[in-house]
Amino acid sequence: MRPEHSGVHRGNALGAVLLDAKLAVPVHRAGTVSRGALVGSARARGRRVVGITAPAGYGKTTLLTEWLRLEDRPVAWVSLDRFDDDPARLLTVLTSACVRHGLVDPAVEDEMGGTRASVLARSAPRLASALRSSPLPFVLMLDDLHEIRSSACHDALGVVIAGVPPGSQLVAASRDEQPHIPRLRALGDTFEIGPRHLALDAAGTRTVFAASDVDLSPEAAIAVTARTEGWPVGVYLASLIARDGGGDGVAITGDDRYVADYLQREAFGRLTADAQQFLLHTAVLEHLSAPLCDAVLDEPGADEQLRRLEATNVFLVPLDRRREWFRYHALFREFLLSELQRCEPDGVRKLQLRAADWYEAHDSPALAVEHLLSTDERDRTAILVATLANPTYQSGQIATVQRWIDELGAPAAEAYPPLALMAGYVAAFTGQTQQAQRWAAVVDAASFPHVPPDGSASFDSARAMLRALMCAHGPQQMEQDAELALRLEPEWSVWRDNAQAMAGEAALLAGDVERARSLFASAIESPTGNVNADTLVFAAAELALLEMDHGRWTEAATLLAPGLGVLETHRMQDYATCVLALAAAARLALHLGDAEEAQRQLTRAMRARPVCTYVIPFIAVRTRLELARVCWGLGDQPAAQHLLHEIDDVLLRRPELGTLVEEVGALRAALSSAAPSRAPGVSPLTPAELRLLPYLQTHLTIREIGDRLFVSRNTASSEIGSIYRKLGVSSRSEAVRRATAIGLLGA
Repeated sequence: MRPEHSGVHRGNALGAVLLDAKLAVPVHRAGTVSRGALVGSARARGRRVVGITAPAGYGKTTLLTEWLRLEDRPVAWVSLDRFDDDPARLLTVLTSACVRHGLVDPAVEDEMGGTRASVLARSAPRLASALRSSPLPFVLMLDDLHEIRSSACHDALGVVIAGVPPGSQLVAASRDEQPHIPRLRALGDTFEIGPRHLALDAAGTRTVFAASDVDLSPEAAIAVTARTEGWPVGVYLASLIARDGGGDGVAITGDDRYVADYLQREAFGRLTADAQQFLLHTAVLEHLSAPLCDAVLDEPGADEQLRRLEATNVFLVPLDRRREWFRYHALFREFLLSELQRCEPDGVRKLQLRAADWYEAHDSPALAVEHLLSTDERDRTAILVATLANPTYQSGQIATVQRWIDELGAPAAEAYPPLALMAGYVAAFTGQTQQAQRWAAVVDAASFPHVPPDGSASFDSARAMLRALMCAHGPQQMEQDAELALRLEPEWSVWRDNAQAMAGEAALLAGDVERARSLFASAIESPTGNVNADTLVFAAAELALLEMDHGRWTEAATLLAPGLGVLETHRMQDYATCVLALAAAARLALHLGDAEEAQRQLTRAMRARPVCTYVIPFIAVRTRLELARVCWGLGDQPAAQHLLHEIDDVLLRRPELGTLVEEVGALRAALSSAAPSRAPGVSPLTPAELRLLPYLQTHLTIREIGDRLFVSRNTASSEIGSIYRKLGVSSRSEAVRRATAIGLLGA
């Protein structure tokens, strides 16, 4: 199921229905062969993880639904699909399932968003910790785990699995080898069920045929079992063909070695032409409802077809209790799609577009994007993604925007300048320096005479704001860009506050504090209601820091509080534009004498600072400058000195930063003249080490960690050694425990 923003639909009634369907247990079909003995063995062994791995059609879902009927512990169920192959999305869905059954606190669900980099560092360990503290033993069931293919998802899932406590179990069904199984097998911590356990014997074959009202002799059962090799769906299809064709089920299997293909064609071929066309044309849908099917088919009557298909048991799985939403059995849908592609290759695009039209018309544009991504409609998709990018980003789901842009592809984004501009923003906000500069160059060279779909007044205005943000040519050029945006964005524009904040920053870098204060205040008081949440957080932080600089601490606290509230609500702790607020909160707490709170906010900002890079230089420098002041105030001179070195690295690339350069020089002089700290200290983890740290939770080798981070094994090994030294540990497990204890991992 595709979320409006995160992997879970939250914004409308349709989204709620689809989420309910995703987390609802499929109906256990009567007449299936009991797997009670397998379930009993898996439960009795008490292993934390149960892996059910077998090709399609072996009854994995059926086993899970029977297990649930026999289970006395709370069971959280998740039916995974290809749209969950995104780490933030995956963890949000898992948490939603757990929240529904009282396994974790609802507040945990709000902590699953953020950048891709933060998912492994913050979200996954937070969910693992919540599961570890669950008040009840539980079972977490994941169906169709093979839909999850990305290494980032499996890395995060591995961290979550580590949080399953004794007495509870994670049960996962997959067609493919489950990446976490080999390690757990070596530890004796998994119970495995494979094809040989799920294949039917002759008695099971007779049970299946009896459910289809076909009387099968013992000899015929042996023959059918031998020809299908006990493959459950093959046996089931044979029973349907025997029932409808009046045979005994032996002759129909034939000598075709590809029994699956033969039997599926036989089952499909016995349906009416109308039913066949309905099945083929609706196979493009992950999930089906009568209104959606009517729209895709461009004719009424889907409700009757769905009821008839469900009644005749043709691989239609109900997804909700009201039986309004369905899906096809995965194996059967694959067959239908292949048939559709073979028979009507030119028709697939039309069907996908109709589905996209329906979702857009029903206030689910993110779902429309998912269908459009399967077509060649790159122009339309680019426009829709550009439209959704900012609100999706502002909701705390930047990973979804990244995935859309990645799937759409660079050529499509380059061909549509408003989307290229959004790609530049995403890269800059997530610390992808090379990508950010590449997109900035694309945007600089582009022209777009139309009004962009993101709500900005013009492409020239939007481009000017991106240029101002990246401040590649110093404060004077930044001021010109920001002033251009201010002139072009009217008072009612949703981008007006962003233009004001950029103009305020340019004024601050130029030394015009009063103008900067006025512009930041205007950004906070935007008549559009501060659609850009991160702009409010940033402007509030800058205003608060200006008050602190003048000793007005009460006013600073009043200004900072709303920004921090928005940051928490939207889960933007890992956004480059919001880290400054954490640094300001640390400075405020230090002044108030709350060393514990100062250290907490300092830790949050320090671990998020890798996203603050030279592509947004004023944020990178100002954030580190404030953090250095806090470190010095806490007596940690080595950390303060290290942050100054990081500032120097930024200034090497962006030397023209106006008054900021003077502030850095003043702090450097103060640190140099101060008496050395008596307290021993070590340098904080570098941005590179912070990026590597979350992978120590996984069981990846050093070489595999290097591959994830696109660095050599030697570099990864060196960084791991430095992490150990700085944390005062000698092993990965100790490093994880220490990092969690001091707040560098987890929430």
